[in-house]
Amino acid sequence: MWQTGLITVLMLVVSNIFMTFAWYGHLKLQTAGISTHWPLFAVVLFSWGIALAEYSFQVPANRMGYIGNGGPFTLVQLKVLQEAITLIVFTIFATSLFKGETFHWNHLVSFGLLIAAVYFAFLDTNK
Repeated sequence: MWQTGLITVLMLVVSNIFMTFAWYGHLKLQTAGISTHWPLFAVVLFSWGIALAEYSFQVPANRMGYIGNGGPFTLVQLKVLQEAITLIVFTIFATSLFKGETFHWNHLVSFGLLIAAVYFAFLDTNK
């Protein structure tokens, strides 16, 4: 069961990398001068292409990880895990590719609250 959980988490990480590039990568392309003159529909199509790769990992991860399909996670746990992974991937992305982006104390507090959300989502209330 732990292998299924690990594979699910790894697939969610990969899907979130693609998702972050689909949602925010075009901004980096714009600041680098690559897509500055692209029409909006081209930017949307480019992002959709990346999002297709995201869904190719996200959907199987959720199907495999869901307890109703024999996985280790409830639906709520999958969602909270997804959000925590999203923030971690986004933080690495933003601080690596967007050098002007800085994080402040309130961002750290909000991240800490999300980690607490993960803890509480996985808390066994049947004991």
